[in-house]
Amino acid sequence: MTALHTAATGLACVFVFISLAWVVQWRTANAGIVDAVWSWSLGFLGLLYALLGPAPEPQRLLLGLMAALWGLRLGLHLFLRNHGKPEDRRYRKFRDEWGAQANRNMFFFFHFQTLFAMLLSAAFLVAAYNPQPLASPWLLLAAAIWLVSVLGEGIADRQMERFRGNPANRGQVCREGLWRWSRHPNYFFECLHWLAYLPLALGSAWWPAALVSPLVMWFLLMRMSGIPILERHMAASKPGYAEYMRTTSALIPWPPKR
Repeated sequence: MTALHTAATGLACVFVFISLAWVVQWRTANAGIVDAVWSWSLGFLGLLYALLGPAPEPQRLLLGLMAALWGLRLGLHLFLRNHGKPEDRRYRKFRDEWGAQANRNMFFFFHFQTLFAMLLSAAFLVAAYNPQPLASPWLLLAAAIWLVSVLGEGIADRQMERFRGNPANRGQVCREGLWRWSRHPNYFFECLHWLAYLPLALGSAWWPAALVSPLVMWFLLMRMSGIPILERHMAASKPGYAEYMRTTSALIPWPPKR
């Protein structure tokens, strides 16, 4: 199967997954399910490409494991975070603005995320169709970057959950653990994660296309739907957040300013 056919197969699968998520939000009036399904869909794409691609078996095995485990962990975290809770303020705002057209518009909004899922999966596709056998150090480098990023993101998520779970912290700014060094350490490790697939693409004529994935994730988090929207809300709702922004790195963990 050619890379184009594999990508088309992946697109069809993700379209179905996201459409099912849209049906769930239609029945529940809660669009938060798309966050988890989007992560699981990306993990599925990595696994699918690894199964169908012609790259040497060790490289495809590593690719499939890294993508599937990353997507499983992140999707499960997002699902548990949203399950049984009111709809996220981002989606509630859209629903209120769209009124009677909310469900129709949500369909197109959900599948706008399908587009980004396919762009992010570019690194998976290049790695799966890389015909060059890679030396062990490159495989170890990919695994090391992946391990640091997934563990780091998991630790950051856990620290924030523990902070939010303490009633004494209601309305306060989290400065515990990694959050003392970065305002968004989870986003930092998420960006780092997408660099883990670059070593698996080395030697491919399409290697530059693998750069699309980390660049798209950086754009999403830094310029589009991540930090800008979140920080506008946080600065307006939490006393001390403006000071936190002044003294603490936005993304890369760094010692805070005095």
